[in-house]
Amino acid sequence: MSKHHFRPVAAITGLAAVIALSTSLSAQASQLWKFQTNLNAGDDQFKIAEGWAKSVSEKSGGEIEIELLPSSSIVGNNETLDAVGAGILQGHITDPSYFAGKNPAFAVYGNMVGAWSDPYQFLDYMRNYGGEERYNALIEPYNVHLIRAGAMIPEALITKRKIETMEDFKGLKIRAPEGMVSNIFQLAGAAPVNLPTSEVYTALEKGVIDAADYTVFATNYTQGYHKYAPAAAYPGFHSMPMIGISLNKDIWESLSADDQKMLEDSVDEFVDALNIKLTAADQEQVKIAKENGVTISTLSPEELKKFRAAAQQEWNNWREKTPAAKEAVESITAYLKQNNLL
Repeated sequence: MSKHHFRPVAAITGLAAVIALSTSLSAQASQLWKFQTNLNAGDDQFKIAEGWAKSVSEKSGGEIEIELLPSSSIVGNNETLDAVGAGILQGHITDPSYFAGKNPAFAVYGNMVGAWSDPYQFLDYMRNYGGEERYNALIEPYNVHLIRAGAMIPEALITKRKIETMEDFKGLKIRAPEGMVSNIFQLAGAAPVNLPTSEVYTALEKGVIDAADYTVFATNYTQGYHKYAPAAAYPGFHSMPMIGISLNKDIWESLSADDQKMLEDSVDEFVDALNIKLTAADQEQVKIAKENGVTISTLSPEELKKFRAAAQQEWNNWREKTPAAKEAVESITAYLKQNNLL
C-alpha cells in the first residue's frame, strides 16, 4: 500500500499535527474487504481460501484484511457479481457458471465440459492466450475485475463399471445436471438422468443410475459411494469448474501497481496450493480405494480427443448464443487444437 511522507518540522505543535494527520491517513489506507465464496465453511477448499486471505494481510503489512464468507452469507451465489459491482461485497471467489443467465459466455468460461483434463491446461489458456482479458471484458461492465483465474482439479466419475473408451458410455445411466453436462454425456452415448446430488447415493443403491457426475474423488470415496459404484474414472476428464477470484473494479483501479501485482501473485499461490492439496487428498483416497477393491481407470489421450470431438457439437450450440460466448468457444477450441488436445 502507498505510504505518506512529510517534511520535518521544527515546532512541537507542528510535529503533533503531522503525527495526527499521518495516523488519520494510515487508518484510511487500511481496508477491510468482504469476499463471499460459493463454498461451505467446512469445505477443504474454504479452509485453503482462508489461508489465502491471511497471506494477503501478511503481504500487505496488515493494510488489507479480507473477511472470507461462506456460500449465501450476504447474497445468493448467483447474485455476487452484482453485489461486488455495487460494493455490497468487495470481492468474490466463485464459479462463473452462476451468472450464465446474464450471458451464456459465463458458462463457457465456468466449465466448458469436456475441454479440460488438467487445471493447468485451462490456466495456460487464461493466463497466456488471452482468456483473462476476454473474461475481464465480460465482467468489467458490471464494475468487477478478475484478479486472476483459478481452477478446481477435474471431477472424478463414479461408476458401476469401468470407463476406458467411448464405447463404455453407451447406454450408461449417468446422473448429470441439466444443460451442457447432460447434453454432452448424451452425445457420448450415455443416458443422462437429472437428479439432485442429495439423491445420488440412493439412486446408485437402487440401480436408478449406473454412474454419477458428482465431485472430486476424495469426496466421492469418503462419502461411501464406492459401496454401490465400485469403479471410478480418475483422473477426471469431463468437468473442471473455473474459480473466479475478483474484486470491485473501483477498488482495483485505486490500488498501486505494486499492490495489484501482490494480489495477482497471491492468487497464483492460492490456486497452486488448492490444486496441490486437493490432488494429494485425491491420491490418498485412491490408494485406500484400490486397497478396498475399487477399480480405477481413465480415458487415454486418444479417447479424450474422441470425447472432446463429441462435446464440440454442444459447444457449438453455446457458440451461437451471444457474441461473447462465440468468442469464448472459438478461442478455447483454437487453443485445444493448437496444443494437440482436439
